[in-house]
Amino acid sequence: MASFSFVHAADLHLGSPFRGLALRDREVSERFAQATRSAFVALVERTLAAGARFLVIAGDVYDGEWKDSAIGLFFNREIARLDRAGIPVFLLRGNHDAESVVTRSIPLPDSVRTFSARRPETHVLEDVAVALHGQSFAERQARDNLARAYPAPLAGHVNIGVLHTSLTGRPPHADYAPCSLEDLTARGYDYWALGHVHGYEVVHADPPVVYPGNLQGRNIRETGEKGAVLVHVEDGRVTGLERLVVDTARWARLDLDIAVCADISDVLARVKGEAEAVAQAAQGRLVALRVRLSGATDLHDRLLSGRARLREEIEAVCHHVDPDLWLEKLRLDLAPLEAAPLDADSALDLQTLLDAAARDDDVAQAAEAALADLGRKMPPGLLDPDRPFGEEVASLIDEARAVLAARLRTQDG
Repeated sequence: MASFSFVHAADLHLGSPFRGLALRDREVSERFAQATRSAFVALVERTLAAGARFLVIAGDVYDGEWKDSAIGLFFNREIARLDRAGIPVFLLRGNHDAESVVTRSIPLPDSVRTFSARRPETHVLEDVAVALHGQSFAERQARDNLARAYPAPLAGHVNIGVLHTSLTGRPPHADYAPCSLEDLTARGYDYWALGHVHGYEVVHADPPVVYPGNLQGRNIRETGEKGAVLVHVEDGRVTGLERLVVDTARWARLDLDIAVCADISDVLARVKGEAEAVAQAAQGRLVALRVRLSGATDLHDRLLSGRARLREEIEAVCHHVDPDLWLEKLRLDLAPLEAAPLDADSALDLQTLLDAAARDDDVAQAAEAALADLGRKMPPGLLDPDRPFGEEVASLIDEARAVLAARLRTQDG
């Protein structure tokens, strides 16, 4: 039997918006917005360079219905490069680009084959004795176990199952086309090319059951390197998996306990040291960095009340490390070492009153309502729908408490 390689990708999400990107530099935001396209261009280039026999995309080429034909034309242009090189592409529709979701179309090259949404379908490449089995999504929600209806393996061929699935559950991903690992391995296929989960995962080694992850992280929940998988086949057996990292922008987190920091300069020095490691790992890519400072510290009120200035100082430190390292968001999950009263001579302990107000359910509900009203007035797509103003309401209230405490101490002094 022939020896060859093929590329397994999934979850391109072309056309996906970068929600909640809090970067204040418009040019940088636009670079992040172009990252999904750039990652797909890189995938095509890596597929060509590897001399892959074919490319499999296991669902969610598009993020949803097109606003216009530009995204379809872009995909067609890049796929045509593979067609001219004699590399066919096998497409499976997932929940984001199901038949009922993406209704527009652009004529694709004849070498592109899309799996039917009505029933499992098999595509065969006789020159390398490969049979690919798959079923696309007809609707956005696929609640049935599609894998059970996949056909028996084709004798004398390398059999590849293509499926967009959550398996038995992969939070926070929705449960679509649910099935067990045993449902897959029992089919007798040589490789399972999965999609839907955005993190790289080899679920099972023999036969390989693989999530390649998405090509490009789109928000802070999708950190780390992203890409596809180059699968090596020798004499009819899968002999190796090689990651193809193609992301062009990256999201990263820094979680720092600053309890040992004596002053703000110590905090900034710790951020710089950790940020250097992030920049080195990114290898020249654009990076959006979320910094979370935690711990019990007597800097608590000072940092919370001066959050805006602290953010600017940390952003400057990031740029000292690398000009393409940008502070996406600053989170302060700090606790005071000891709450000192605002006015020791006063019969009314204002610190106690502020602390009580910060824990009051009515205050929290009023804050949530005010923030929701403000969020409705903001331009669409500017805010993260999960955390429109960057923090949980409790954190925002705590920051407001610290600001008031600092101001009252200043007046008292």
